[in-house]
Amino acid sequence: MKLEIIAKNENQDIQKEIIANIRELISYKNLEPGDKLPSERMLSEKFGVSRSNLREAIQKLEFYGLLNSKPQSGTFIANIGAIAMDGMLEDILRLEEPGFKSLVETRILLELKTVRLAALRRTDEDLKLLKAALDAYEAKVKDGKDAVQEDLLFHLAIARASGNSSMNTFMLIITPEIITNFEKYHVCNSNQSLLGIKEHTEIFEAIESQNPQLAKEKMKIHFKMLYQYCYNTDDIKID
Repeated sequence: MKLEIIAKNENQDIQKEIIANIRELISYKNLEPGDKLPSERMLSEKFGVSRSNLREAIQKLEFYGLLNSKPQSGTFIANIGAIAMDGMLEDILRLEEPGFKSLVETRILLELKTVRLAALRRTDEDLKLLKAALDAYEAKVKDGKDAVQEDLLFHLAIARASGNSSMNTFMLIITPEIITNFEKYHVCNSNQSLLGIKEHTEIFEAIESQNPQLAKEKMKIHFKMLYQYCYNTDDIKID
């Protein structure tokens, strides 16, 4: 199983500049829902950016539901009113990089939901992927090696088993920042990694037995130390 992630954009300033230019173009030309944007070639020349950077900006606006790209046809304004469109573009331009604590809270919020869904919906194929990720994590830990990526592969396998593509996508989006911050803050030591083997196993067994409540409780236990590290409390205040 490969760690497939949506890589963190290394050029946020260019992205914001392109989005601001698209916003200005929509306003200047009074484009309405269903209207077609100029071609990528024309826009990249007009904005003075590479087509790859332009495509990434368009994909971001597609993710937020503001644009629709149709193969062989082009990119179109989504069915959103002008005022709402302008307001959402402004919000996107004001988005700040998430802090470590907000990433932790987002991850816990997502995973307490996904693990319940995984226990309800998992297939035999999902169990094989989960077991493979669990075994890879255990092997790395017992070998004294860094197992952060293997840990996240296990959690991504849970997201996949949930059968909810949106949850899975959100996990893929925040994964790069989580890896970076885990290494930066050295959240997990060797003892915690060894404990993680037991906790991962218990989560896997709860999913395997299709017990959603037990799976959620085991996930809360797994996140207890991380939550305490960020908020100086033992109680994970997310239901």
